[in-house]
Amino acid sequence: MIPILGLAVGVVLGLLLDPSVPLWLQPYLPIAVVAALDAVFGGVRARFDRIFDAKVFVVSFVSNVVVAALIVFLGDQLGVGAQLSTAVVVVLGIRIFGNAAAIRRHLFRA
Repeated sequence: MIPILGLAVGVVLGLLLDPSVPLWLQPYLPIAVVAALDAVFGGVRARFDRIFDAKVFVVSFVSNVVVAALIVFLGDQLGVGAQLSTAVVVVLGIRIFGNAAAIRRHLFRA
C-alpha cells in the first residue's frame, strides 16, 4: 500500500510542480528511466521467485542508472552518443521483456 501511495503522491506533485530538466541532463534522462525500469522489473520478478533482497534491489537500481548514464556520456564524448544510447536501450529492453515474460508466467501460470 505504501508504494502505491508514494507513486500517487509523486504523480500529483509532478503534475502540480511541473519540474523541468536541465538541458545538459536531457540526453541522459530517458536512458536513466529505462535503466530504472529494468531494475524495477527485475525486483518484481525476484519477488515472485521469492529471492527478493532489498539491498540487491537498491544496488541494482543505482548501478543500472549510473552505468547506463556513463555509457551514454562516454558515447557523447566519443561522438557516437546516439549509437550507444540505442545499444543501451536495446540491451535493457531485452532484459525488461525477459523479466516481464517471467512475471507473466508467474501471474498466469503460463
